[in-house]
Amino acid sequence: MIDFKYDISNHADCDKSMINGMIFDIKKYAIHDGPGIRTTVFLKGCPLRCKWCHNPESISCQTQLQFRMARCLGCGKCLEVCPENAISIVDGIAWTDPQKCSQCFRCIDICFAGARESVGIIQSVDDVMEEIKKDMIFYDTSNGGVTFSGGEPTMQPDFLCALLNECKKLKIHTALDTSCYVAEDVLRIVSELTDLFLCDIKHMDDDVHRQITGVSNQKILGNIMWLAEERKKIIIRFPCIAGFNDSDSNIVAIAEFISSLPGLSQIDVLEYNSRGREKSTRLVNGDDMVEIAPLNSDRMKIIISKLESYGLKVNTGG
Repeated sequence: MIDFKYDISNHADCDKSMINGMIFDIKKYAIHDGPGIRTTVFLKGCPLRCKWCHNPESISCQTQLQFRMARCLGCGKCLEVCPENAISIVDGIAWTDPQKCSQCFRCIDICFAGARESVGIIQSVDDVMEEIKKDMIFYDTSNGGVTFSGGEPTMQPDFLCALLNECKKLKIHTALDTSCYVAEDVLRIVSELTDLFLCDIKHMDDDVHRQITGVSNQKILGNIMWLAEERKKIIIRFPCIAGFNDSDSNIVAIAEFISSLPGLSQIDVLEYNSRGREKSTRLVNGDDMVEIAPLNSDRMKIIISKLESYGLKVNTGG
């Protein structure tokens, strides 16, 4: 987690010029991250380790080295500048040994083919807001806004709260795409500034949840319950991953949990996207993503039907 000087307990009066954060992408014209046309800002850092992660480049809080093999010309220039001798040419490709690489990024500057890139950049609140302001016309015409995603955006609470506060000043609709694995004090401040929560539920069984994500689900479910009790607007997001959380018992448990909470009626069922694994192979010192088969279409229909039988509005393809 990045160390900031922003005081989340006094967010309204904080000097945003003192606050910087680590992002890895800003997606324009996003249509699956909340209502209307949106700008999605992706923050780095996540406490979960989901093997199907769609954004593996978001897991680390630090800037990372990314290698695009198809672009490599095998010229060897990167070997000349690497202080750790971490790079070697094998079959015409300049491979990096992650055990030796110190992530100094000197190889990036020398690689004229663009095979080596950094993922993650420090930006100020003003930097990000300048990009957001460019899209305000689209928010006005589509009832859209800004979504903060990741990773887990609340791992950078000061930066996130400052951005949310600036959006609030401009009357921009805000959504937070979150695992809800969040400290209670942070969630309470964030909830004052957020219009819509997109809350992930991976598995209702705590033991299984620990196995597939690396953390307990108790804080997650507790935070979702608190948000619902506070009458915050929530859409549950369920990444349905074959062999991990698509069992009948888990689907029923999720449906019963959502149905028990006030104001919750919508669940977005998200299918596995193999692009996450593709991106993970490009990261030096990145987490390994397992290969997962797509969910059978007939099975997906059964899952959707089961959720709808509990009176839930089910959306897919988000």
